[in-house]
Amino acid sequence: NEYKSYLSFVETMGLFGQTKPKDPRETVREMKKKLRSEQRGIDRSINHIKREELKVKKSLQDAAKKGDKDVCKILAKEIVGSRRAVSKLHASKAQINSICMQMDTQVSMIKMAGGLKSSTEVMKMMNRLTKVEEISQTMMELQKEMTKSGIIEEMMDDTMAMSEDEELEEDADKEVEKILFEVTKGQLGTNEALSTPIVGEEEEAGPAELSSDDENALKSRLAALRS
Repeated sequence: NEYKSYLSFVETMGLFGQTKPKDPRETVREMKKKLRSEQRGIDRSINHIKREELKVKKSLQDAAKKGDKDVCKILAKEIVGSRRAVSKLHASKAQINSICMQMDTQVSMIKMAGGLKSSTEVMKMMNRLTKVEEISQTMMELQKEMTKSGIIEEMMDDTMAMSEDEELEEDADKEVEKILFEVTKGQLGTNEALSTPIVGEEEEAGPAELSSDDENALKSRLAALRS
């Protein structure tokens, strides 16, 4: 059959001293090994982010006791960012699992297809993973290797607008309110998304602009709180 012919061709090329193409099964095994290693790296990143979040929570609680609402909001935003990062990393781990399963399917189809056929699904998932900041560099390198070995086709430039970022930005304030309520046990923030103003804070027509002196003072208070 076609696959046996392929193997015969590989052996013949070797006899003439030419470089033998790598067995696609071996290629997939190597890719999966690298992806599993990346998953372990993601686990380490998640644990690191969670440890840092505990420190920020402690700083936020200390700032709340001092009534420093501006610092509390800054720290709450940091917690929102860390939780979003953790959520993205968990999603990335799940996608890596899907990629490994898809490559197993590609290997199982080698005999019928007469060789390794590229996968559009793997290509799409790898492209999404290259956009995750914490693993983007490694994923781009693996994407190139997969393209060279025929696991995926060359990815065209992705020109789609990232409208998701705009939606996340709109939700950020709501999440900050919930974090403030959670960490300070109701002393600040709201339990429902911006349904009521922060406890003890009067409603204003809009956010007040901080002067450069105010910003410097705020940074100093934040630095002192973390030291």
